[in-house]
Amino acid sequence: MAQDNNLNSARQRVKVTQTAGRDALGDFAPEFAHLNDDILFGEVWSRNDLLSLRDRSLVTITSLISQGITDSSLKFHLMEARKNGITRTEAAEIITHIAFYAGWPKAWAAFRLAKEVWNDDVKGDDAKAQFQREMIFPIGEPNTAYAQYFIGNSYLAPVSSSQIPFANVTFEPGCRNNWHIHKATQGGGQMLVGVAGRGWYQEEGKPAVEILPGTVIHIPANVKHWHGAAADSWFAHLAFSVPGENTENIWLEPVTDQEYSKLGE
Repeated sequence: MAQDNNLNSARQRVKVTQTAGRDALGDFAPEFAHLNDDILFGEVWSRNDLLSLRDRSLVTITSLISQGITDSSLKFHLMEARKNGITRTEAAEIITHIAFYAGWPKAWAAFRLAKEVWNDDVKGDDAKAQFQREMIFPIGEPNTAYAQYFIGNSYLAPVSSSQIPFANVTFEPGCRNNWHIHKATQGGGQMLVGVAGRGWYQEEGKPAVEILPGTVIHIPANVKHWHGAAADSWFAHLAFSVPGENTENIWLEPVTDQEYSKLGE
């Protein structure tokens, strides 16, 4: 407790000034405008020596997203969160974490606004930088560890290593992984969630399935398959490893240009 008191006394309180209530509702609801500007922000948000502005932003956006509120109020608080030090990568992780507790559709709706708020954090005008602006998850680093199992360049950005491990995998146009199998004696397999761009998933002996943002692909264990980008589009998906017993990834032959060229026929 003494340590907490020392930390609080070392943090200087910063007065928060807000006029949004009076600007929008000063004539129609002056008392509400006063409570919003002078009490909520002027007093509660100003107690930032006890709880930092960054942490207050985190609590607020979590509350709004959990209630399914994705209007201008959420965008305002996402902008405040960015101003208060929450990074693009942290925003993606925060909303992903919320999804497991508040619901997947609420997270998708929040990502739409978060992409707009943190869009300026991406620098550059090349195709890769432009694609990064389409999604909140980072493209990550070149997927060198598995490059031998891919045609074209792919990128890997681990998102979470606890609870349910998953990563964001990005493919340049035309990039795809080899045919492969997620072996398991019980459970196992993989789940993909399309994040941005357009891609394909195909099981052996079955037609290819198009993956768009929001598409969910459930890959059973012990099924030969591949996935990757469309020929004319960058593509990214989240890859979730499904827990199982005696799991192992078996990498097989590449997807030939002839097989790939027939997609969508």
